[in-house]
Amino acid sequence: MPQLSPVAVAAPQVRATTLHADGLTLSALLAEPVDAAPRAVLVALHGGGMRAGYFDNRARPGLSLLALGAQLGYTVLAVDRPGYGLSAARLPRGLTLADSAPVLHAALADFSARYATGAGLFLVAHSYGGKLALAAAGAFGDVLIGMDISGLGNRLAVAPHQLPGPGGQGEWRRHWGALRLYPPNAFRLGQALLSQVPEIEAAQGRSWPELYPELAARVRAPVRFTFAEQEQWWRYDEEAVADLTRPFVSAPVRVDHQPDAGHNISLGWAARTYHLRVCGFLEECLLARDAAVPQRRPVGAAL
Repeated sequence: MPQLSPVAVAAPQVRATTLHADGLTLSALLAEPVDAAPRAVLVALHGGGMRAGYFDNRARPGLSLLALGAQLGYTVLAVDRPGYGLSAARLPRGLTLADSAPVLHAALADFSARYATGAGLFLVAHSYGGKLALAAAGAFGDVLIGMDISGLGNRLAVAPHQLPGPGGQGEWRRHWGALRLYPPNAFRLGQALLSQVPEIEAAQGRSWPELYPELAARVRAPVRFTFAEQEQWWRYDEEAVADLTRPFVSAPVRVDHQPDAGHNISLGWAARTYHLRVCGFLEECLLARDAAVPQRRPVGAAL
């Protein structure tokens, strides 16, 4: 019987790019499917004190969201939020969430004008990036497929003064949990991702529990929250989860848990498992759109 030779599949490349937002330039990392139009665009938003490379874990093959997403047929765009990367010089103090949201909209409008976006945009956000995702979600309309947020709640598990701020990374071990949850070189590689937390961002972080309900109430797209097994910044007990999901009056929401992970899930051994679940949730959102019951036109309505 003749033997079939394996077909070589080109690996997607991760490259640096820039986005233009009403006079402001944001840096980003981009990975696209090889020789295929994207099914959708995963827009990844990093947390406080990190950079876009958080989603491009190189500690071991298979841990990068950018590489995995592109292999599965999506374009993945990891953005340095306002006040990080190329925009840090222009915004040394950062921006409030209310000011960051329109910058993100403008940057993604610029991207969408230059690249195919398939079925639309899907936000993948970690920690403080989840705050921006929720603040920006209401203005995207039908182009927003859904959101997948990790490392963010609305009830703190620490005192406000323990949060990361301009003077440092807070109680740094809370970012990680047990060190066994990360590849041996994760911390060495992670040094290149660290960035100063902008002053305005740090100051507003303490008011998040008060800001959260109104932002969540504006969301229309499906949302999934994930808490790591060793999440140490946010409460995720039954009472806290009920309080987290209650404000979503116009969007389906679920809360999942990721075993064998600390707050920085995408830098640990659990990264691939979590990223596959992210893509699975995106597929569920696309399926719900495809299988939605058509809206009936009222009798007598104009055609």
